[in-house]
Amino acid sequence: MRKRYAVCGVSNRAINMFIGPMLGTFSEGSELVALLDADPQRHIICKKKYAAIANVPEYAPDEFDRMVRETKPDVIIVAGRDDTHVEYIVQALARDLDVMTEKPMATTGADCRRILDAEAASKGKVTVTFNYRYAPIHRRIKEMVLEGKLGRITSIDLNWYIDTYHGASYFKRWNRLREVSGGLSIHKSSHHFDLVGWWTGQRPVEAFAYGALNYYGPDGELNPRREDGRFCGTCDVRQQCAYYMRWSSRSADIQVRDDHIGTVKVAGAGAEAQQGYTGYRPDACIYDSEINIEDTYTATVRYDGGALLSYSVNFSLPYEGYRLAINGTKGRLETTEYHMPARVPFPTPEQTIDYFPLFGSKETIHVVQREGGHGGGDPVLLEDLFLGPDPLRTYPILSGAADGAYSVGTGEAVWRSVKEGRPVRLDEVLK
Repeated sequence: MRKRYAVCGVSNRAINMFIGPMLGTFSEGSELVALLDADPQRHIICKKKYAAIANVPEYAPDEFDRMVRETKPDVIIVAGRDDTHVEYIVQALARDLDVMTEKPMATTGADCRRILDAEAASKGKVTVTFNYRYAPIHRRIKEMVLEGKLGRITSIDLNWYIDTYHGASYFKRWNRLREVSGGLSIHKSSHHFDLVGWWTGQRPVEAFAYGALNYYGPDGELNPRREDGRFCGTCDVRQQCAYYMRWSSRSADIQVRDDHIGTVKVAGAGAEAQQGYTGYRPDACIYDSEINIEDTYTATVRYDGGALLSYSVNFSLPYEGYRLAINGTKGRLETTEYHMPARVPFPTPEQTIDYFPLFGSKETIHVVQREGGHGGGDPVLLEDLFLGPDPLRTYPILSGAADGAYSVGTGEAVWRSVKEGRPVRLDEVLK
Protein backbone atom coordinates (compact mmCIF):
# COMPACT_ATOMS: atom_id res chain seq x y z
CA MET A 1 0.00 0.00 0.00
CA ARG A 2 1.34 3.41 -0.99
CA LYS A 3 1.28 5.83 1.95
CA ARG A 4 0.59 9.53 1.59
CA TYR A 5 2.81 11.90 3.57
CA ALA A 6 2.41 15.58 4.51
CA VAL A 7 5.43 17.47 5.85
CA CYS A 8 4.93 20.11 8.56
CA GLY A 9 8.11 22.15 8.81
CA VAL A 10 10.12 22.26 5.57
CA SER A 11 13.49 22.37 7.30
CA ASN A 12 16.89 21.28 6.03
CA ARG A 13 16.32 18.06 7.97
CA ALA A 14 12.92 17.51 6.36
CA ILE A 15 14.27 18.11 2.87
CA ASN A 16 17.33 15.87 3.11
CA MET A 17 16.30 13.22 5.63
CA PHE A 18 12.69 12.57 4.57
CA ILE A 19 11.65 14.21 1.31
CA GLY A 20 14.73 13.18 -0.70
CA PRO A 21 14.56 9.48 0.26
CA MET A 22 10.77 9.51 -0.20
CA LEU A 23 11.24 10.64 -3.80
CA GLY A 24 14.09 8.22 -4.44
CA THR A 25 14.76 5.03 -2.51
CA PHE A 26 11.25 4.71 -1.10
CA SER A 27 9.22 6.18 -3.96
CA GLU A 28 7.40 2.93 -4.68
CA GLY A 29 5.56 3.01 -1.36
CA SER A 30 5.56 6.74 -0.57
CA GLU A 31 3.88 9.83 -1.96
CA LEU A 32 4.47 13.40 -0.80
CA VAL A 33 1.08 15.15 -0.91
CA ALA A 34 1.58 18.41 1.03
CA LEU A 35 4.10 20.90 2.42
CA LEU A 36 3.32 23.18 5.37
CA ASP A 37 5.59 25.93 6.65
CA ALA A 38 5.38 29.49 7.94
CA ASP A 39 7.96 30.68 5.37
CA PRO A 40 6.92 30.38 1.69
CA GLN A 41 10.60 30.68 0.78
CA ARG A 42 11.21 27.25 2.28
CA HIS A 43 8.67 25.77 -0.13
CA ILE A 44 10.51 27.44 -3.01
CA ILE A 45 13.91 26.11 -1.90
CA CYS A 46 12.53 22.60 -1.43
CA LYS A 47 10.88 22.53 -4.85
CA LYS A 48 13.96 23.99 -6.50
CA LYS A 49 15.95 21.04 -5.17
CA TYR A 50 13.31 18.47 -6.17
CA ALA A 51 11.56 19.44 -9.41
CA ALA A 52 9.33 16.36 -9.19
CA ILE A 53 7.28 17.97 -6.39
CA ALA A 54 6.61 21.24 -8.23
CA ASN A 55 2.85 20.66 -8.05
CA VAL A 56 2.66 19.52 -4.43
CA PRO A 57 0.25 21.86 -2.58
CA GLU A 58 1.65 24.33 -0.05
CA TYR A 59 0.01 25.40 3.20
CA ALA A 60 0.54 27.94 5.98
CA PRO A 61 0.66 26.88 9.67
CA ASP A 62 -2.98 27.84 10.29
CA GLU A 63 -4.15 25.72 7.35
CA PHE A 64 -3.59 22.26 8.87
CA ASP A 65 -7.31 21.41 8.69
CA ARG A 66 -7.53 22.41 5.05
CA MET A 67 -4.34 20.52 4.24
CA VAL A 68 -5.70 17.28 5.72
CA ARG A 69 -9.11 17.73 4.10
CA GLU A 70 -7.71 18.44 0.63
CA THR A 71 -4.72 16.09 0.47
CA LYS A 72 -5.85 13.21 2.73
CA PRO A 73 -2.44 12.18 4.13
CA ASP A 74 -1.91 8.93 6.02
CA VAL A 75 1.13 10.19 7.92
CA ILE A 76 2.20 13.63 9.13
CA ILE A 77 5.98 14.24 9.21
CA VAL A 78 6.85 16.90 11.81
CA ALA A 79 10.28 18.43 11.25
CA GLY A 80 10.03 22.14 11.96
CA ARG A 81 11.38 24.20 14.83
CA ASP A 82 11.11 22.33 18.12
CA ASP A 83 8.38 24.47 19.66
CA THR A 84 6.08 23.84 16.68
CA HIS A 85 6.02 20.06 17.08
CA VAL A 86 3.33 19.69 19.71
CA GLU A 87 0.52 21.46 17.84
CA TYR A 88 0.97 19.47 14.64
CA ILE A 89 1.28 16.19 16.53
CA VAL A 90 -1.85 16.79 18.61
CA GLN A 91 -3.86 17.96 15.59
CA ALA A 92 -2.80 14.90 13.60
CA LEU A 93 -3.73 12.51 16.42
CA ALA A 94 -7.13 14.20 16.79
CA ARG A 95 -7.74 13.11 13.17
CA ASP A 96 -6.49 9.55 13.81
CA LEU A 97 -3.37 10.10 11.68
CA ASP A 98 0.04 8.57 12.32
CA VAL A 99 2.92 10.94 13.07
CA MET A 100 6.66 10.78 12.44
CA THR A 101 8.38 13.53 14.39
CA GLU A 102 11.94 14.72 14.71
CA LYS A 103 13.41 14.82 18.18
CA PRO A 104 12.75 16.36 20.59
CA MET A 105 9.08 15.37 20.45
CA ALA A 106 8.25 18.63 22.27
CA THR A 107 10.07 21.24 24.34
CA THR A 108 8.34 20.76 27.71
CA GLY A 109 7.07 17.93 29.84
CA ALA A 110 3.61 19.52 29.82
CA ASP A 111 3.48 19.36 26.03
CA CYS A 112 4.66 15.74 26.14
CA ARG A 113 1.73 15.01 28.45
CA ARG A 114 -0.63 16.57 25.89
CA ILE A 115 0.79 14.28 23.20
CA LEU A 116 0.55 11.15 25.36
CA ASP A 117 -3.08 11.93 26.21
CA ALA A 118 -3.89 12.67 22.56
CA GLU A 119 -2.32 9.42 21.42
CA ALA A 120 -4.25 7.44 24.04
CA ALA A 121 -7.50 8.79 22.57
CA SER A 122 -6.45 8.29 18.92
CA LYS A 123 -6.18 5.51 16.38
CA GLY A 124 -2.94 7.14 15.26
CA LYS A 125 0.49 6.61 16.79
CA VAL A 126 3.61 8.69 17.19
CA THR A 127 7.09 7.63 16.08
CA VAL A 128 10.04 9.73 17.23
CA THR A 129 12.94 9.50 14.79
CA PHE A 130 15.78 8.90 17.26
CA ASN A 131 18.51 7.99 14.77
CA TYR A 132 21.28 7.53 17.37
CA ARG A 133 19.73 4.18 18.29
CA TYR A 134 20.47 2.93 14.79
CA ALA A 135 24.24 3.49 14.72
CA PRO A 136 25.94 0.06 14.43
CA ILE A 137 27.91 0.55 17.67
CA HIS A 138 24.77 1.51 19.57
CA ARG A 139 22.81 -1.47 18.27
CA ARG A 140 25.63 -3.81 19.28
CA ILE A 141 25.62 -2.34 22.80
CA LYS A 142 21.88 -3.02 23.02
CA GLU A 143 22.42 -6.57 21.83
CA MET A 144 25.12 -7.19 24.45
CA VAL A 145 22.74 -6.02 27.18
CA LEU A 146 19.98 -8.29 25.82
CA GLU A 147 22.43 -11.20 25.64
CA GLY A 148 23.00 -10.82 29.37
CA LYS A 149 26.70 -10.05 29.11
CA LEU A 150 26.42 -7.26 31.67
CA GLY A 151 23.75 -8.77 33.92
CA ARG A 152 21.51 -6.27 35.67
CA ILE A 153 22.60 -2.73 34.80
CA THR A 154 23.75 -0.82 37.88
CA SER A 155 25.41 2.37 36.58
CA ILE A 156 26.24 4.25 33.41
CA ASP A 157 28.93 6.89 32.83
CA LEU A 158 28.24 9.00 29.73
CA ASN A 159 30.34 12.07 28.92
CA TRP A 160 29.40 13.81 25.67
CA TYR A 161 31.68 16.33 23.94
CA ILE A 162 30.57 18.86 21.29
CA ASP A 163 33.34 20.63 19.39
CA THR A 164 33.70 24.39 18.93
CA TYR A 165 32.21 24.29 15.42
CA HIS A 166 29.08 22.28 16.21
CA GLY A 167 28.70 23.68 19.72
CA ALA A 168 28.90 27.29 18.61
CA SER A 169 26.30 26.63 15.89
CA TYR A 170 23.56 26.20 18.51
CA PHE A 171 24.31 29.67 19.84
CA LYS A 172 24.19 31.24 16.37
CA ARG A 173 20.67 29.99 15.66
CA TRP A 174 17.21 29.80 17.24
CA ASN A 175 18.38 27.01 19.56
CA ARG A 176 19.88 29.67 21.85
CA LEU A 177 16.39 30.71 23.00
CA ARG A 178 14.90 28.40 25.62
CA GLU A 179 11.34 29.33 24.68
CA VAL A 180 11.70 27.74 21.23
CA SER A 181 14.24 24.95 21.85
CA GLY A 182 13.71 23.95 25.47
CA GLY A 183 17.44 24.49 26.01
CA LEU A 184 20.19 22.05 25.11
CA SER A 185 19.35 19.65 27.94
CA ILE A 186 16.25 18.95 25.83
CA HIS A 187 17.19 19.78 22.23
CA LYS A 188 20.48 17.86 22.30
CA SER A 189 20.60 15.77 25.47
CA SER A 190 17.24 14.11 24.75
CA HIS A 191 19.19 12.05 22.19
CA HIS A 192 21.54 10.87 24.93
CA PHE A 193 18.85 10.23 27.55
CA ASP A 194 16.91 8.20 24.99
CA LEU A 195 19.96 6.04 24.29
CA VAL A 196 20.48 5.29 27.98
CA GLY A 197 16.83 4.39 28.50
CA TRP A 198 16.84 2.16 25.43
CA TRP A 199 20.12 0.43 26.27
CA THR A 200 19.11 -0.30 29.85
CA GLY A 201 15.40 -0.94 29.31
CA GLN A 202 14.70 1.32 32.32
CA ARG A 203 12.69 4.52 32.78
CA PRO A 204 14.10 7.64 34.50
CA VAL A 205 12.64 8.51 37.91
CA GLU A 206 14.61 11.50 39.23
CA ALA A 207 17.42 13.86 38.21
CA PHE A 208 19.81 16.18 40.01
CA ALA A 209 22.04 18.48 38.01
CA TYR A 210 24.30 21.50 37.75
CA GLY A 211 24.62 23.68 34.66
CA ALA A 212 26.15 26.94 33.50
CA LEU A 213 26.77 29.24 30.54
CA ASN A 214 30.56 29.18 30.48
CA TYR A 215 31.64 29.90 26.91
CA TYR A 216 28.93 31.82 25.08
CA GLY A 217 26.76 34.85 25.88
CA PRO A 218 28.05 38.37 26.64
CA ASP A 219 30.27 37.18 29.51
CA GLY A 220 32.12 34.61 27.38
CA GLU A 221 35.83 35.01 28.15
CA LEU A 222 36.77 35.10 24.44
CA ASN A 223 34.24 37.76 23.44
CA PRO A 224 36.27 40.32 21.45
CA ARG A 225 33.82 43.12 22.21
CA ARG A 226 30.58 43.41 24.18
CA GLU A 227 28.03 44.34 21.53
CA ASP A 228 24.69 42.81 20.52
CA GLY A 229 23.33 42.28 17.02
CA ARG A 230 26.47 41.16 15.20
CA PHE A 231 26.56 38.45 12.49
CA CYS A 232 29.65 36.45 11.51
CA GLY A 233 29.27 37.34 7.83
CA THR A 234 29.42 41.08 8.49
CA CYS A 235 31.22 41.36 11.83
CA ASP A 236 34.15 43.81 11.94
CA VAL A 237 35.86 41.95 14.81
CA ARG A 238 35.40 38.42 13.49
CA GLN A 239 39.15 38.00 12.92
CA GLN A 240 39.58 38.55 16.66
CA CYS A 241 37.01 35.84 17.44
CA ALA A 242 38.67 32.51 18.20
CA TYR A 243 35.51 30.54 17.35
CA TYR A 244 35.26 32.14 13.92
CA MET A 245 38.97 31.89 13.09
CA ARG A 246 39.21 28.23 14.21
CA TRP A 247 37.19 27.32 11.11
CA SER A 248 38.06 30.20 8.79
CA SER A 249 40.97 32.22 7.44
CA ARG A 250 41.44 35.90 6.77
CA SER A 251 40.53 35.43 3.10
CA ALA A 252 37.77 32.81 3.16
CA ASP A 253 35.41 30.73 5.23
CA ILE A 254 36.45 27.10 5.39
CA GLN A 255 33.63 24.76 4.34
CA VAL A 256 33.15 22.31 7.21
CA ARG A 257 30.74 19.39 6.94
CA ASP A 258 28.19 18.84 9.68
CA ASP A 259 25.17 16.54 9.65
CA HIS A 260 23.11 19.08 11.56
CA ILE A 261 23.75 22.24 9.55
CA GLY A 262 22.70 22.90 5.97
CA THR A 263 25.09 24.39 3.45
CA VAL A 264 24.45 28.06 4.08
CA LYS A 265 26.26 30.87 2.31
CA VAL A 266 26.45 34.27 3.93
CA ALA A 267 27.87 37.20 1.98
CA GLY A 268 30.89 39.15 3.19
CA ALA A 269 31.04 42.44 5.07
CA GLY A 270 28.58 45.11 4.01
CA ALA A 271 26.26 42.76 2.10
CA GLU A 272 23.03 41.01 2.95
CA ALA A 273 22.86 37.38 4.05
CA GLN A 274 22.33 34.92 1.19
CA GLN A 275 21.04 31.96 3.12
CA GLY A 276 17.67 32.08 1.36
CA TYR A 277 15.17 31.79 4.24
CA THR A 278 13.03 34.77 5.16
CA GLY A 279 14.21 36.67 8.23
CA TYR A 280 16.60 33.92 9.32
CA ARG A 281 20.36 34.01 9.66
CA PRO A 282 22.31 31.06 11.07
CA ASP A 283 25.37 33.22 11.83
CA ALA A 284 24.16 35.38 14.73
CA CYS A 285 26.82 36.26 17.29
CA ILE A 286 27.51 33.63 19.93
CA TYR A 287 28.04 36.43 22.48
CA ASP A 288 24.61 38.07 22.23
CA SER A 289 22.89 38.93 25.50
CA GLU A 290 19.60 37.30 24.45
CA ILE A 291 21.14 33.83 24.87
CA ASN A 292 19.29 32.20 27.78
CA ILE A 293 20.43 28.57 27.74
CA GLU A 294 23.39 26.71 29.25
CA ASP A 295 26.40 25.23 27.46
CA THR A 296 27.61 22.91 30.24
CA TYR A 297 25.76 20.29 32.31
CA THR A 298 26.55 17.54 34.76
CA ALA A 299 23.71 15.36 36.01
CA THR A 300 22.83 12.24 37.95
CA VAL A 301 19.70 10.37 36.93
CA ARG A 302 18.05 7.51 38.85
CA TYR A 303 16.12 4.85 36.94
CA ASP A 304 13.24 2.60 37.95
CA GLY A 305 15.34 -0.57 37.60
CA GLY A 306 17.99 0.71 39.98
CA ALA A 307 20.50 2.01 37.42
CA LEU A 308 22.26 5.32 38.10
CA LEU A 309 23.46 7.57 35.27
CA SER A 310 26.38 9.95 35.64
CA TYR A 311 26.09 12.31 32.68
CA SER A 312 27.89 15.37 31.40
CA VAL A 313 27.81 17.39 28.19
CA ASN A 314 29.97 20.32 27.11
CA PHE A 315 29.32 22.43 23.98
CA SER A 316 32.75 24.00 23.46
CA LEU A 317 35.52 21.42 23.26
CA PRO A 318 38.50 20.78 20.94
CA TYR A 319 36.92 17.60 19.50
CA GLU A 320 33.53 15.90 19.26
CA GLY A 321 32.45 12.50 20.52
CA TYR A 322 31.69 10.68 23.76
CA ARG A 323 33.00 8.26 26.35
CA LEU A 324 30.65 5.57 27.65
CA ALA A 325 30.87 2.90 30.30
CA ILE A 326 28.01 0.63 31.35
CA ASN A 327 28.39 -1.46 34.50
CA GLY A 328 26.32 -4.46 35.49
CA THR A 329 26.29 -7.37 37.91
CA LYS A 330 28.14 -9.55 35.38
CA GLY A 331 30.51 -7.15 33.67
CA ARG A 332 31.36 -3.78 32.15
CA LEU A 333 31.65 -2.33 28.65
CA GLU A 334 33.50 0.76 27.51
CA THR A 335 33.64 2.64 24.21
CA THR A 336 34.93 6.00 22.99
CA GLU A 337 33.78 7.75 19.83
CA TYR A 338 35.51 10.59 17.99
CA HIS A 339 32.79 12.09 15.83
CA MET A 340 33.63 13.86 12.56
CA PRO A 341 37.30 12.76 12.47
CA ALA A 342 38.07 15.37 9.80
CA ARG A 343 37.44 18.03 12.43
CA VAL A 344 39.57 16.40 15.15
CA PRO A 345 43.05 17.98 15.36
CA PHE A 346 44.84 14.66 16.05
CA PRO A 347 44.72 11.05 14.78
CA THR A 348 41.68 9.12 16.06
CA PRO A 349 41.46 5.37 16.67
CA GLU A 350 38.72 3.12 15.29
CA GLN A 351 35.76 2.93 17.65
CA THR A 352 35.48 -0.47 19.31
CA ILE A 353 33.69 -1.88 22.36
CA ASP A 354 35.79 -3.24 25.22
CA TYR A 355 33.95 -5.86 27.26
CA PHE A 356 35.19 -6.82 30.71
CA PRO A 357 33.39 -9.76 32.33
CA LEU A 358 33.31 -9.43 36.09
CA PHE A 359 35.59 -12.46 36.28
CA GLY A 360 37.52 -13.18 33.11
CA SER A 361 39.47 -11.72 30.23
CA LYS A 362 38.81 -8.52 28.34
CA GLU A 363 37.30 -8.77 24.85
CA THR A 364 37.55 -6.10 22.17
CA ILE A 365 34.64 -6.05 19.74
CA HIS A 366 35.01 -4.57 16.26
CA VAL A 367 31.61 -3.57 14.90
CA VAL A 368 30.89 -3.58 11.17
CA GLN A 369 30.33 0.02 10.08
CA ARG A 370 28.15 1.34 7.28
CA GLU A 371 27.82 4.55 5.31
CA GLY A 372 25.29 7.25 6.10
CA GLY A 373 24.55 10.06 8.52
CA HIS A 374 24.78 9.69 12.29
CA GLY A 375 27.29 6.87 12.21
CA GLY A 376 25.43 4.90 9.57
CA GLY A 377 22.19 5.04 11.54
CA ASP A 378 20.10 7.23 9.21
CA PRO A 379 19.74 4.73 6.31
CA VAL A 380 18.61 1.93 8.65
CA LEU A 381 16.16 4.22 10.41
CA LEU A 382 14.69 5.26 7.07
CA GLU A 383 14.16 1.62 6.10
CA ASP A 384 12.20 1.02 9.30
CA LEU A 385 10.17 4.21 8.81
CA PHE A 386 9.21 3.65 5.17
CA LEU A 387 9.35 -0.16 4.84
CA GLY A 388 8.32 -1.15 8.36
CA PRO A 389 10.54 -2.62 11.11
CA ASP A 390 13.11 -5.17 9.93
CA PRO A 391 11.43 -8.57 10.48
CA LEU A 392 14.82 -10.21 11.09
CA ARG A 393 15.68 -7.90 14.01
CA THR A 394 14.86 -9.59 17.30
CA TYR A 395 14.30 -6.48 19.41
CA PRO A 396 12.30 -3.25 19.04
CA ILE A 397 14.20 -0.12 18.11
CA LEU A 398 11.77 2.51 16.78
CA SER A 399 10.88 5.07 19.44
CA GLY A 400 7.31 5.87 20.44
CA ALA A 401 5.62 8.75 22.23
CA ALA A 402 6.53 7.41 25.69
CA ASP A 403 10.21 7.28 24.71
CA GLY A 404 9.96 10.82 23.38
CA ALA A 405 8.27 12.00 26.58
CA TYR A 406 10.80 10.44 28.95
CA SER A 407 13.75 11.85 27.01
CA VAL A 408 12.27 15.37 27.06
CA GLY A 409 11.14 14.92 30.66
CA THR A 410 14.66 14.01 31.74
CA GLY A 411 16.03 17.08 29.98
CA GLU A 412 13.50 19.33 31.70
CA ALA A 413 14.17 17.70 35.07
CA VAL A 414 17.88 18.42 34.55
CA TRP A 415 17.19 22.07 33.75
CA ARG A 416 14.74 22.50 36.64
CA SER A 417 17.29 20.98 38.99
CA VAL A 418 19.93 23.44 37.76
CA LYS A 419 17.58 26.36 38.44
CA GLU A 420 16.04 25.14 41.68
CA GLY A 421 19.00 23.39 43.30
CA ARG A 422 17.09 20.22 44.15
CA PRO A 423 16.36 16.75 42.77
CA VAL A 424 13.42 16.80 40.35
CA ARG A 425 11.19 13.77 39.82
CA LEU A 426 9.97 12.84 36.36
CA ASP A 427 6.39 12.56 37.58
CA GLU A 428 6.56 16.27 38.44
CA VAL A 429 7.57 17.08 34.88
CA LEU A 430 5.22 14.67 33.07
CA LYS A 431 2.27 14.81 35.48
